[in-house]
Amino acid sequence: MTPETHAASGRTARPGWFLLAGAVLTYTFASAVMHAYAVFLLSFLEEFGWSRADTSIAYAVSQLVGGLSSWPVGVLVDRLGPRRLLIAGGLLMAAGLALNAYADALWHVVLLYGVVMTLGNACMGSLVFAPLMARQFTRRRGMAMAVVQSAGGFGRAIAAPLAQLGISAFGWRTAYLVQAVLIAIVILPTATLFRGADTRPASRAPREAPKSPPPGAAPVTDWTLRAAMRTPHFWLLSFVYLCTSLGSFLVSLHQIAFAVDAGFERLYAAKVIGFGALMSVIGILSTGTLSDHIGRELSGILAYAVSIMGVACALFIAGPDDHLLLWAHSCLFGITWGSRGPTITAKTADLFPGPNLGAVLGVITIGSGTGAAIGSWGAGWIYDVSGSYRLAFLLSIASYLGGSIAYWAVRRPQRAVHQGRR
Repeated sequence: MTPETHAASGRTARPGWFLLAGAVLTYTFASAVMHAYAVFLLSFLEEFGWSRADTSIAYAVSQLVGGLSSWPVGVLVDRLGPRRLLIAGGLLMAAGLALNAYADALWHVVLLYGVVMTLGNACMGSLVFAPLMARQFTRRRGMAMAVVQSAGGFGRAIAAPLAQLGISAFGWRTAYLVQAVLIAIVILPTATLFRGADTRPASRAPREAPKSPPPGAAPVTDWTLRAAMRTPHFWLLSFVYLCTSLGSFLVSLHQIAFAVDAGFERLYAAKVIGFGALMSVIGILSTGTLSDHIGRELSGILAYAVSIMGVACALFIAGPDDHLLLWAHSCLFGITWGSRGPTITAKTADLFPGPNLGAVLGVITIGSGTGAAIGSWGAGWIYDVSGSYRLAFLLSIASYLGGSIAYWAVRRPQRAVHQGRR
């Protein structure tokens, strides 16, 4: 048995790969439910006649709440471990889905999806598993983070086509009830896999002996949140997250609506976008693993370049005959969806190791939620004002360029980070 197969807690003998599989299963279901909103958005437009900006409010609030809740969730992960949070998250998610089936006003959707379901999702996302995985896989940390976050890509891939099939067969209200039942059946039992991983190990010695420190990693030490916030790298990583989410969500929520506006049939558009989302699994795994070998920053910047090409393809779609452009947009944008996340998470773990990693990651992730909120609502508002998503897509490209510059700046000498350690 290799060192990495030992569990993170002295009270459990479950192998690290076993815990990793549980994290992937949980995150896949949670991600699929949350990303299905892009399909339900069309149903809301038809039934209630809301504007696209109004319909995007719930999603924007969700991203903002998700970002703001990441700090307390990170602190709770450090203190309670993943199992208790998964149980709480599953209950919140199931309740929000069930009640959403009876929504008949915008504020209902904003409250239930934007707040209740989002808080549940925050307790089942990658942040909940990141500290545990960082302790389990020190030498292959980028790979482990990528495997966890690839579940988000797989969930997003299956969300659009399955949600559209459910809505077409049963209606959107019944589709919500079905999702509530699935969450209760899958998530709550899965939480038991993490029994015994709810406390930090008595020894902080790594479970997998590294061959050499990851590129740019700080010496092993126990960082506090306050000490981390005194370093320029902390704020650069926060800005990278902000730009990444802004660039991604100026496009992602409205992809299907954009394709339908261009003249593509709705289910066909959902399948194309879903296929692109499925490719994100490949992109996340390859980018995260590659970061272990060529560095976190360079790996992330390569992903930015591919994303920019994907958004550029959308700018040239003029009608339903542009199938190749739609596929190119979906695949290039989709394969890099979420691919920066593992590199940012791993880089944070490299720079700020210790028992407070969850709290550090939580505060950095606030930038991600803020950018996602602005981007998802902003794209809808831009469409309502201009009748087109063109400006939103151009701003997406600009955001990706800003993120690339900030990420490259993280490569500055290590001593700039050490000044904040205590």
